[in-house]
Order: sequence, then structure tokens, then C-alpha cells
Amino acid sequence: MISPFNFITLAEETGLILPIGQWVLDTACVQLKAWQHNPLTQNLLLAVNVSAKQFHHDNFVEQVLTTIARHDINPTRLKLELTESIVVNNIDDIISKMNVLSKIGVHFSLDDFGTGYSSLQYLKKLPLNQLKIDQSFVRDLVTDASDKAIIRTIITLAYNLDIDVIAEGVETQEQRQYLLDNGCMDYQGYLFSKPVPIDEFEALLKKG
Repeated sequence: MISPFNFITLAEETGLILPIGQWVLDTACVQLKAWQHNPLTQNLLLAVNVSAKQFHHDNFVEQVLTTIARHDINPTRLKLELTESIVVNNIDDIISKMNVLSKIGVHFSLDDFGTGYSSLQYLKKLPLNQLKIDQSFVRDLVTDASDKAIIRTIITLAYNLDIDVIAEGVETQEQRQYLLDNGCMDYQGYLFSKPVPIDEFEALLKKG
């Protein structure tokens, strides 16, 4: 196994991230199509990470629309995760692209929030559905007062802007309880499951 941390940068540098990104989007849409026919999974959202190079490509919106149409999926079940580095430049172009996809129901999540180029200016302009609290703030929140303060601030900011919030890297009940007590209702992390193949994920769903 090779970690994404080892190959994503190289894929970005060589341009391979574009065909890889399209393959990931196709694979996600195939899965969403399969889930649409199952009452247990038809309301699930599937998130896809989008690289800066992929998002800024001239044909990005057209590629997403074409992929959604080709697989005949419900676009409201697809979530695109963007990093803060994407929104550093060409903010008007970014807003335009996001608005086109938002109008058909595609969701947008801002990944690793608070670790990069955070700007309240773009938060009020972008059609975001979700902020993701970076795991670097979650890791020590039980013992670190600064992490607690940052997390409370992000949660308050998100809800005041009518944006959902999700915390990543949740590994203990103490972390989850603090997040829950402060209004964060959605989580991802090893407390619930480590990454698993799709068959194992669906088995976990059936266990309830």
C-alpha cells in the first residue's frame, strides 16, 4: 500500500491528477447509482476530494455535469470536498463554478478548515454546505484549551453562516462528547471505523 501523502503531490506535478480525479469521480458515481436502488443507502452522500489543479481546469464543471449525466445519479447525493488552497486565487471564477454545480444540488465541503488560507471574506461568498474541522485540532482537544477554543469558534462560525460542520480524526468517546456538547453532530474517524472496502462498509450499515 502507498499512502496518498506519497503520491498525490507527484500526481499534481505531472498532471496525472486529472485522469486520476476523473477516475475517482466516475467510481463514486457508479457507487451512488448502485446505492440509489437500495432503501438502506439511497439517502447517503458520497464525498469526493477535488485537487486544486483539477478544480481550476477549464473543463471541470463540464466534466462533472457530464459524469453525473452519464451515470444518471441524483446530484444531491454527491459532495465535492475542496481544500482551502483552491480558493486563494480567482475567487470569482471559483464562485461561478461552484454556483453552477450547486444549482443542480451538488454539495460542497471545505476540507481541513483552519489550517491554510482561512478567510472570512470568502466564507460569506462561497456556496458551501459544510466546513470540516481539521484533525489537528481534534487530536488533543481533551487536554488542550486552545484546541477547544478553536473548535468552539469554528462550530459557532459555521452555524452562524448556516453551514454544517463535521469533525475529522475522531478517535475517542471523549472527543466525540466534547464535539457533541458544542453542537457538532457529524464526525469521521477511527472511533467509528477505519477505511474499509465497500463490502465491509455496507456490512457495517446493515449492523446498524
